[in-house]
Amino acid sequence: MKQLITWKNNSSSTDKQLVLHVPKYFSLVLMTGIILLIVTIIASLVLGARMVSFPELVNGLLYQNPDSYGTSVVQKRISRTVFSLCCGVALGIAGVLMQAVTRNPLADPSILGVNTGAALFVVSGITFFQITSAGQYIVLALVGAALVAAFVFGIGSMGRGGATPIKLVLAGAATSAALSSLVTAIMIPSSYAMDQFRFWQVGSVGSGSWDSITIFAPFLLVGVTIAFVSAPALNALALGDDVASGLGVRPGLLRVLAISAGVILCGVTTALAGPIGFIGLLATHAMRMVVGTDLRFLIPMSALAGAIILTLADVAGRLLGSPGELEVGILTAFIGAPILILLAKKSKVRSL
Repeated sequence: MKQLITWKNNSSSTDKQLVLHVPKYFSLVLMTGIILLIVTIIASLVLGARMVSFPELVNGLLYQNPDSYGTSVVQKRISRTVFSLCCGVALGIAGVLMQAVTRNPLADPSILGVNTGAALFVVSGITFFQITSAGQYIVLALVGAALVAAFVFGIGSMGRGGATPIKLVLAGAATSAALSSLVTAIMIPSSYAMDQFRFWQVGSVGSGSWDSITIFAPFLLVGVTIAFVSAPALNALALGDDVASGLGVRPGLLRVLAISAGVILCGVTTALAGPIGFIGLLATHAMRMVVGTDLRFLIPMSALAGAIILTLADVAGRLLGSPGELEVGILTAFIGAPILILLAKKSKVRSL
């Protein structure tokens, strides 16, 4: 793979600039990803407790026939699939941003406690204020995710060496454990909160509808836009704060901006689908192995990988749990936890 980031010294100027190269085989990787995405979408529409035939798939996509059960199944799965793709894109990009800002290859919204913070505020809203609307869920989830993210980064930045990867992971794990206990303590005395929360907490895209997609879309657009715009500056930040400052980047403002985008993407996903973990970790590491560390390429490819992984996990949950289904959050945790252990052992918690 070509060197993605090199330095050039201009003989007539003391300025330095980054020269970015397209990764080797990037076009092949992109085309493979697009093909996998198409196959995943078709599988999501066809496979499940009720298999859909090709004529039913065509009718469901092209016609509105309420008398056909197969057509109704396809139309329901269309909204579910689109919602799953949106959640995967959001979590994939959130994982990249968390890792870039912390320079920690193990960073992920679920590992840093952001998901748990959102969950705490949602369960508090359910218990004490009887919230029911998606808008209320989103507001509380965003506030909880932002506060916990600030707390974890504050704790992880204390002491000698500042915000090191190992301190951030430990602060996130400890915070997540404490907040999980608090969630349980709030929920147990309330049967209403228990009933409302128990299905949401495992993470699922099964409730995805066009209404939730409509609510999701503006937040997704904002988060994705910030991620793409900040990618060049985050590349410079990876070389160190001093180098980034020399290139005109303001590290403090950049971190706040990137973390805000990650919190928006993760918080809204958590509010609408529940705390789905490890997607950002899995997607980012899979793509980093094939396209390298340049965020200009890593961000869009991680978004693509996140959409594929989450949707495939949803399809697998339907097949494994037939005639019911396994929630996607269970499958991602089952797959992601061993991979996290393997990465931690292999990388020895190196910084990026």
